[in-house]
Amino acid sequence: MNWHRFLAVLKARNREFIRDRSALGWNVMFPLLIVAGFAFAFSGKPMDLYKVGVYAADPVQKLASLRETQAFFRTDYIQFIPVTGLASAITKVERHQLDMLFDLDRQRYWVNRDSPKGYILERVLRGADTVADTTNSPTGGFQRQTVTGREIRYVEWLIPGILAMNMMFSALFGVGYVIVRYRKSGVLRRLQATPLTALEFLSAQVVSRLWLIIAITSGIYAGANLFIDFSMFGSYLLLLLVFTLGAISLISLGLLVAARIASEELAGGILNVLSWPMMFLSGVWFSLEGTPPLIQKLALLFPLTHIIDAARAVMIDGAGLAGISTQLIVLTLMSAIFLLLGAVLFRWK
Repeated sequence: MNWHRFLAVLKARNREFIRDRSALGWNVMFPLLIVAGFAFAFSGKPMDLYKVGVYAADPVQKLASLRETQAFFRTDYIQFIPVTGLASAITKVERHQLDMLFDLDRQRYWVNRDSPKGYILERVLRGADTVADTTNSPTGGFQRQTVTGREIRYVEWLIPGILAMNMMFSALFGVGYVIVRYRKSGVLRRLQATPLTALEFLSAQVVSRLWLIIAITSGIYAGANLFIDFSMFGSYLLLLLVFTLGAISLISLGLLVAARIASEELAGGILNVLSWPMMFLSGVWFSLEGTPPLIQKLALLFPLTHIIDAARAVMIDGAGLAGISTQLIVLTLMSAIFLLLGAVLFRWK
């Protein structure tokens, strides 16, 4: 490898990206806007888990009197909503917009048999007044135990996924789509006429995109932390290692896609086919716990899954190197395989 040619291509690619102000601004602002939006939406006190409609001639006064006599109506995390129309409220129960509905005047209630939340509420209703109100008394043969700790907010759980998702789009489209554009416009054909080798060209693309991704991700992390003040229980160096290996694997995947394709439309379609399933099945927005085993196994095929799992383990659980060794090994193997296949399949024309 000739380092002068490598550095020349690296410098040219860096300048091209930095001068594209719209792309640079989008890479920085998009994740910040998502984080800020979720931080605002989920700030404040914990949200109620259940919605129960209350119908009566004077629902507010009736509900206040019931709270003094029945434990169910004092249960935390249940939102009791006064309703004025009984028929419309029953329709909301049918459509799962209300989990339960009480007619306090006639002493009856409605629950949807197909609603999991309705089932839980009915069980609570039947058992709420049978449990002793003494906090330390044994109930059903079990002794009550308590713990204390700071709540991990949803936005804190979301941060690793948002950072990794932004890395994914930047790596796949910033490398794969650009190389296809070079090939279609004839830039690669001109470069082939120079002493530049494929290894030097591809290595420069990987390094250029890698440092830009790491720099932007670090800046977004620091900026978001100033406004949200999220938790970080692990090592910053270990988190940097996770994002570095993750970025390399995603960049390598982008190179593999762009190895032989000459159509921007085809490249965009393939990149979307890869990125959207990764975004929804890798745990960016919701946990995969409880999903069907087939979905969980399918998610392991995506590098984004291992990036997010490792980053959350470091940031939220305080995991060390041993705790995320499996994800690091998988990301390293994926990077090597993608790079090898991309180099073998690459063509200038």
